[in-house]
Amino acid sequence: MTLYRGRGTVQNYLFPGRKEFLNLNVFMKLKLCILSLLVALSSHSFSQQYEVKGIVTDTLAGAFLKNATVSVLNGADSTLYKFTRAAEDGSFQIAGMKPGDFILLVSYPSYADFVNHFTLSEGQSSLNFRRIDMMLKTTLLNEVLIRGQATAIKIKGDTTEFNASSFTIQPNDKVEDLLKKFPGIQIDKDGKITAQGKTVQKVLVDGEEFFGDDPTLVTKNLRADMVDKVQLFEKSSDQAAFTGVDDGEKTQTLNILLKEDKKQGYFGKVEAGAGNSGFYQGQGMFNTFKAKQKFSAYGTASNTGKTGLSWSDANRMGTNGQMEFVEDGIFMLSSGPDELESWGGRYDGEGLPTALNGGLHYDNKWNKDKESINANYKIGSMRVKTQTNTLSQNNLPSGIINSDNDQVTDNYLFRQRLDAIYLIRLDTNAQLKITADGTVRRNETENQFSSASLRNFSSLLNRSSRTLTNTGDQQNFNLSALYSHKLKKPGRNFSLNVSHNSSKQESEGYLKATNDFYTISGLLDSTELIDQLKLNKILNSALSSNLTFNEPLSKSSTMVFNYRFSLNANRADRKSYNSSIPGRYDQIDEEFSNDFEATQITHQGGATYNYKTAKTTFNAGTRINSVHFDQLEHLSNHRFKRNFINWNPQLNYQYKFSQQQSLRIGYSGNNTQPTVTQLQPVKVNNDPLNIPLGNPDLTPSFSNNFNLYYNSYKVMSGQSIYVNARYGFTENAIVNNTVTDSTGKTLFQSVNLSGQRPINYSAYLDFGRQIKSINLYWGLSLSSQGNTYYNYVNNELNKTNSISYNISANINMSKPKKYDFNLYGGPSYRRQRSSLQANVNNDGWTFTMDGSGTLYLPGKFQLQSSAEYQYQAATQSFNQRFSRVILNTSLNKSFFKDETLRIGLSGNDLLNQNTGFRRFATANMITQTSFNTIRRYFMLTATWDFNKMGGPKNN
Repeated sequence: MTLYRGRGTVQNYLFPGRKEFLNLNVFMKLKLCILSLLVALSSHSFSQQYEVKGIVTDTLAGAFLKNATVSVLNGADSTLYKFTRAAEDGSFQIAGMKPGDFILLVSYPSYADFVNHFTLSEGQSSLNFRRIDMMLKTTLLNEVLIRGQATAIKIKGDTTEFNASSFTIQPNDKVEDLLKKFPGIQIDKDGKITAQGKTVQKVLVDGEEFFGDDPTLVTKNLRADMVDKVQLFEKSSDQAAFTGVDDGEKTQTLNILLKEDKKQGYFGKVEAGAGNSGFYQGQGMFNTFKAKQKFSAYGTASNTGKTGLSWSDANRMGTNGQMEFVEDGIFMLSSGPDELESWGGRYDGEGLPTALNGGLHYDNKWNKDKESINANYKIGSMRVKTQTNTLSQNNLPSGIINSDNDQVTDNYLFRQRLDAIYLIRLDTNAQLKITADGTVRRNETENQFSSASLRNFSSLLNRSSRTLTNTGDQQNFNLSALYSHKLKKPGRNFSLNVSHNSSKQESEGYLKATNDFYTISGLLDSTELIDQLKLNKILNSALSSNLTFNEPLSKSSTMVFNYRFSLNANRADRKSYNSSIPGRYDQIDEEFSNDFEATQITHQGGATYNYKTAKTTFNAGTRINSVHFDQLEHLSNHRFKRNFINWNPQLNYQYKFSQQQSLRIGYSGNNTQPTVTQLQPVKVNNDPLNIPLGNPDLTPSFSNNFNLYYNSYKVMSGQSIYVNARYGFTENAIVNNTVTDSTGKTLFQSVNLSGQRPINYSAYLDFGRQIKSINLYWGLSLSSQGNTYYNYVNNELNKTNSISYNISANINMSKPKKYDFNLYGGPSYRRQRSSLQANVNNDGWTFTMDGSGTLYLPGKFQLQSSAEYQYQAATQSFNQRFSRVILNTSLNKSFFKDETLRIGLSGNDLLNQNTGFRRFATANMITQTSFNTIRRYFMLTATWDFNKMGGPKNN
């Protein structure tokens, strides 16, 4: 705790501890032999010289307070032990101290005293208070007056902080229910969170990860009455947090801060439900908190779409089948889009899922917070059965090809994952962070596909039917470590990062296909048969290191230099076998077999200048990559080499008008290298109607991106304004060139675009205001997204202009124990024009609206309802409009004084209108897809929320 002691008319006020200094959370990966070297680098830091030091500054102006009085008092009796004054730059240091309990007292005329209790011991002989932000007495008084009104929102630099006590919650509400009441935040029916126009990718609890990358495990299970504050910010990369210089890597993040009295005890939930038509769901979660130690366990089983486990990290496991030149030099050897590749295991509402998942979480801090560990274990399986129909319109210069495709898919995935983060603060100037994770997975896929295509809505062009089956196993392991060290000169520091990643994937699959081609008069012209066994084995290994050095140039300016080296080795062995007799696959098909071995060596150097004052932050810099790529195809003995340079400049400026109002603008430039599948594709024949071709003459494209962000919040009126704007264009863009012949076969090839610049842009405005007299919050959002992009169709340039306009309103109103409802949605209009077939478009209106509400009835009954309305107007391409209303309702009865037991009867999709549908247009292709999904059912559910925390419950 930090005590600011006022004088005169200002009384003593007690505040929570001052701003925590950013942990140096830069991910580093290294091998075990390097860890001992890193620890040795800091061994000198354990010398027993007892001292305290810091810098005294003004909170708002950021000025150094020269000659501030710094006193150390004995903790037992508050008598003076040592004394000094701050230097010209506000710094102070008191050495020659003894171990024990003390009080630091900092005083300066017209400022409130700063008081902090601390302890020196053998384990912590040196204590650096960093920046001690002093507060003017007048500012302190104003702060107290505002706090007395229970300020709902505060803006602290780049962080928006919501005070949970300022928002009404109901018994057993979860964090998700609390978040829905915050201005600028929307949560959809699947739990996806959008905050100030950006998707929230990470939810922390007291600054720590909770079950890794699954935000819904926090929002749907953590009790709302345990929350003190919620912080919304763009989380910087670990390296940026260490250096203090923005590197452009941002993750929209929510940090849930718990009340101190809610960190002792246990809580959880058990739920079981059974319904008609074989539907069921069950869930159990147990959490126990003991000061800084947390343990959690959960399990889910359902076929209602509630998987309970996010598979958002599937893309990091190398299942997307691409090999791409990237800055870090990590890429995959594979064939590009291929149904024989492992299924990623994601459920997005398409098909009928069955899921069984569970997990364990543990985190703890010890040794006076010098050491901490965060570990997660997840295990789960999922099966999704999908039936899909897709209507597509391929607009060509010479006419139109219309296709009708049907697909039946059965996907199964089993996965186990273990990850851990260990952090040790070696002393006040150095720390080491080690991160490790491993995953094993098994997948089974079966896909049955049939299609028919017509020429200009008339004669039959071709028919295709095929069956794909695949079984695969995959193992992944990643190890990283980061050593960070602050040197003697304030602001001077360095970090060393070493990492190793490896993966192994093996699969076996079968492809059986029949493709018929017809003459213009509708007669069968030819038939193509395929019956093959596919054996794939892919190995990947990557070792990288990064050294960063931060040098202060002045009180407000710093330079950051970095050098990175990476080495990647990859092997992809793919074999296709034809059958000599049915069921015997012993004849290798060399056209669709290959054995690639590739290495990539990357050198990167960069420098960034950073300028920061109380109101202004500015940084500018660049990174340059030199990459050498060498690939050998063993079967043909063909070698492919490539050397290239990447250039990535960045520029960012931020101005804080006040603590509640700021403006930020930025620029970044990025090279995009062509993927190996674009340069030299591995041939695949799973879809002989769509064949990729390589282009070894491709050169990199360069993208320019500009962005603007403004936020403002007025405390007294509860008024908030958020503005986002983005604009980008690309030089030498890599675009598609598709050539479709008279049989309907299409060849795909990537080419560089010359003389034209694809552009993209978006704008978002959110305005909200609170009407405190009736406890209502209303908001209005305006947004627009657009782009101009190009592609070649049968060697003719096609220009497509696309833009959409969106308006949405948000209303939230509640009265304790009476009602609680919210409504969100509005219309959108989409316009798209292509230069080829300009008279054919997919323009049209859409309208969406989501609402939910709860009525609290006598006898502890609750009536809950939610509704989702979706409408898409008919278009020139698809003359059928689409609309649906999904209505869900439940009646719940609570039991016991604390209402911890609930019995409920619920109805899902009461109107039985939940039809899977989406419509999409890009370049010269317009598609409309219908698919099966979960429809009407009824369920009886029993839920028990248990809670025994250290403090009283806020029920």
